[in-house]
Amino acid sequence: MTQVEESIEVEVPVSTAYNQWTQFETFPAFMGGVERIDQRSGTLTHWVTSVGGVHREFDAEITEQIPDERVAWTTVAGEARQAGVVTFHRLDDSRTKVMLQMEFQPEGLAETVGDKLGFVKRQTKGDLKRFKEFIEERGRESGGWRGVVH
Repeated sequence: MTQVEESIEVEVPVSTAYNQWTQFETFPAFMGGVERIDQRSGTLTHWVTSVGGVHREFDAEITEQIPDERVAWTTVAGEARQAGVVTFHRLDDSRTKVMLQMEFQPEGLAETVGDKLGFVKRQTKGDLKRFKEFIEERGRESGGWRGVVH
């Protein structure tokens, strides 16, 4: 398993950053390689990705969700093996630190080579930067789901 950890500070309140992160269907707007995410239920999402010519479809389940604090997930079906958590840390009334920790299992030659060359770490850093631009430009979330999952 490979582990990636990245964080970024965003100029929005913690509830705004958290609420936007729960809008999985907007992820293609800031996550490279994510073509589509379908919200199947309150805790189940279906992902369609294409990264470096490798097309994947998989389901991910939210395993823990605490409003304004964290969202954790793991894949449950499909062609990808990963798990992670994103946490939200209030810095002050208008700034939040977003921290993403993820473990994944590269599969096949292309993913293994990409992993060794640091592609996933760079991709994650770029995704967080684009999330920052996305939410700061909007200044508000496009929606939010405040449910709790234990």
